[in-house]
Amino acid sequence: MDVASKDRLRAVDLAATVGISVQQVRNYVELGVLPPVRRTASGYRIFTTEHARALTVARRLAEGHGWSRTREIMAAVHTGDLPAALAALDGGHAELDRERAEIRRVLGAFETVLASPPAARPAPRHGVRIGEVAALVGVRTSQLRLWEERELLRPGRTPGTNYRVYDEAELRAAQVIALLRRGAYPFEIIAAVLGELRTTGSAQRVRAELGRREQELHTRSLRRLRGSAALHDYLRGRGDASDRHPVPPGDLPD
Repeated sequence: MDVASKDRLRAVDLAATVGISVQQVRNYVELGVLPPVRRTASGYRIFTTEHARALTVARRLAEGHGWSRTREIMAAVHTGDLPAALAALDGGHAELDRERAEIRRVLGAFETVLASPPAARPAPRHGVRIGEVAALVGVRTSQLRLWEERELLRPGRTPGTNYRVYDEAELRAAQVIALLRRGAYPFEIIAAVLGELRTTGSAQRVRAELGRREQELHTRSLRRLRGSAALHDYLRGRGDASDRHPVPPGDLPD
């Protein structure tokens, strides 16, 4: 069936709709981001309003999911593999859910740290030996060595004797680890907390930074939602989206 002339678009016009180059349009066709194209008898590609819609949807998806997942989703749609497209889409939303849960757990850990008392005493200028640190934070020296093996603690060493010495920052880190382990926090959360503390400098500033990241996550979530909505409209226009599934009798309302 011939494509109506009013539905035809030149590659340059299609590219202009979203501000990309003609070569990018050709690349999107090759990658499956755009539907397959027909050609005229003389070999020119025939683009249509469907290609324009697909390009708009792809750009909207990329705002929330990035181009790698967008290519995967759109290619699956255009090869007729709707389950694969939906699985990739769901994977993106699941990632955000995991990130959100991680931020909340780290925030909870920081609230625990903020509510804790300061180190039992300032470390002297020459540092504190491992036995003293163990006594101050209420753990065995073997625990401190384990935390060092996990790269949670970074004690210095005395010249000549090579004894471990902990400065004030490492003494506080040992206290934080002990506190969070008593709260049953896993090592990966503790590592995140210590990493933030060492980078940002204070638990209060870290809490503010994590709050900012949480807001960024909300923004990304909304972008992904808009991308999903655009994809649903595109699928419905292609006749690929049907949510009319029979309801099992047991699930019918009274």
